Amino acid sequence: MSTLLLDAEALYTDLLRGVQRLLQPNTALVGIWSGGAWLAERLQKDLGLAGLPGVISSALHRDDFGSKGMSAAADHTKLPFEVEGRPILLIDDVLYTGRTTRAVINELFDFGRPASVTLAVLVDRGGRQLPIEPAFSAARVTLGPEQKLRLARDAEGRFSFDVK
Repeated sequence: MSTLLLDAEALYTDLLRGVQRLLQPNTALVGIWSGGAWLAERLQKDLGLAGLPGVISSALHRDDFGSKGMSAAADHTKLPFEVEGRPILLIDDVLYTGRTTRAVINELFDFGRPASVTLAVLVDRGGRQLPIEPAFSAARVTLGPEQKLRLARDAEGRFSFDVK
């Protein structure tokens, strides 16, 4: 049981403001499956951006494939726009080691070479194993390596966190 209290809805409001500042002309939002995809979907709507956001899975490029096996999320990558030459804003719920981000960048480049890739996250929990830093994070928290922080979404689309 953890006493960490994070207001996911308040952090989402901060993320919305941060993402607004990062947008360039023709920026495409791409949410990392699954929490990042939920965030990107809501950001796309709240920012009044045309079209659909992209969704990207890390399953095909994970460096722990041998121990985890193929994830059911492997078929969740959907990029309903041209990646080539376009600024991409990757959205994730929780950034920890950076390994998922590395994997989705590899997946993204399978679809073309973007003009740029920028990362925005709801929560940065530190503990990086790779030199990956978000351009924006709504919160920074410290958790033990055995703890998990997961974004949840209810039927009305409101966000909350599960800490285990």
